Amino acid sequence: MFIETEGTPNPATLKFLPGRDVMGAAGTADFVAGDDTSRSFLAHRLLALPGVARAFLGSDFITVTKDDSVEWQALRPQVLGAIMEHFLAGLPVIEGEDAAGEEDYDPADAEAVAQIKELLDTRVRPAVAGDGGDIVFRGFRDGVVRLKMQGACSGCPSSRATLKHGVENMLRHYIPEVLAVEQVEA
Repeated sequence: MFIETEGTPNPATLKFLPGRDVMGAAGTADFVAGDDTSRSFLAHRLLALPGVARAFLGSDFITVTKDDSVEWQALRPQVLGAIMEHFLAGLPVIEGEDAAGEEDYDPADAEAVAQIKELLDTRVRPAVAGDGGDIVFRGFRDGVVRLKMQGACSGCPSSRATLKHGVENMLRHYIPEVLAVEQVEA
């Protein structure tokens, strides 16, 4: 099994491409150290490695974020080994349903919300996935779109600029009701 590794805009995060589906069409899953990982053998295995702070499972990739206690030179081979062991064992990547965060918006804004989600799904999420992350709609109230950054994008030094200069400008251009975009943690 050959696993490619790519850097991301976040220096604390690497993207691992195992050459097969990880989550496939099932979406994404984001796990932070200390989270309950009982529904993902792979996330449990990765977060058990010393220095791993976050494991994000994408359609065909895995991003791993390290803390400051370890360098990639030492951690990268351990992550590669954990991913390889997982797939060679034939275990499922995830079991059960994700308790997805609640979306908060006024039903009167349903048309604008549908447009926001469409733009995020077709123009933003593919680019963000290319960098090893995801962006998830969490709400729209009083002209403010609330988005959650996941994977390599969570904690990335450039994520705030991406939200303000990229995503916000695009959404404001296509949807006049959008006044601003803000990042949320839940």
